[in-house]
Amino acid sequence: MEKEPNETAQAEPRVGATTDLPHDRITVQRFRESFPRARWSDSLNAWFVPGRTAERRIGRWLAEMEAEADAFADEKGRDAFAFDPIESRYLETTPSAFQIRTPYSRTVVNEIRGIPHARWEADRRLWTVPYRSYDELRRRWPAIEAAAERSEPEARRARREAMKGTDEEAASKARLRERRRQRYPVPVDDVPPLERAIGTHAGVVIFTGTDGELADTATVSTFYFSAGQGEEYVWASWRPGSLEELVTTWPARTSPGEREFARGWWLPDLEELRTARQKARSKRRIKQRREEQGDTA
Repeated sequence: MEKEPNETAQAEPRVGATTDLPHDRITVQRFRESFPRARWSDSLNAWFVPGRTAERRIGRWLAEMEAEADAFADEKGRDAFAFDPIESRYLETTPSAFQIRTPYSRTVVNEIRGIPHARWEADRRLWTVPYRSYDELRRRWPAIEAAAERSEPEARRARREAMKGTDEEAASKARLRERRRQRYPVPVDDVPPLERAIGTHAGVVIFTGTDGELADTATVSTFYFSAGQGEEYVWASWRPGSLEELVTTWPARTSPGEREFARGWWLPDLEELRTARQKARSKRRIKQRREEQGDTA
């Protein structure tokens, strides 16, 4: 490895930029070919490239290398798919990526979000996954497909028919009635802040206030979360957050811990806010379509 001449006696050039590279002979060789004036600096423990535009040139070179690596990874993913393809009505292939289109399912959304570089395209109502992420897509696909099939309208109707007259149906209706009351139990001595997005076991909501009515712990445990022993709760009113409120809510830096789950409310993280924003967008689109249909009627 070539060093700067008289490095111990001379100061590093003032004009230039440094970069660290993987300890990979081929990468270093290509770097030296692109930057013949680059020298290794022991004092900086990095490569030094002289020149006023060095930082910009290094950045452009690294971006090109990353794009080339992605292209190579995509080619490997295509080969892996050709050798072991996924055959499903929910998956299509294009020259650049996989396309996934399924009925809405929270399980599907959570699984796809765990795939590197997966992206939701709202205008086309589908997910795209690059070929380089095929291994993770293949690993998660059984869960994605099973959840999608459960979410098909026919499957939902069949479950509803099978539930008729059962205890499960009664419990489901009771949960729905409770949900429509738009109330939520919060600890008497730890009420959440009002008029801001808050994460709960019922999703992200905005609390509007409480009149101090005590919540029965049996109701809390049946419909919301396990009530703490000796804990007292009051009912707090809530409303759904508007898309504007959810978009402007700053996510928590960390996911909620055991204490927050036991308390029943917490500051939502980015994943929770994304889910809530998607629901708010869907509601807005449905409302707009209904208004447009009303105008044309």
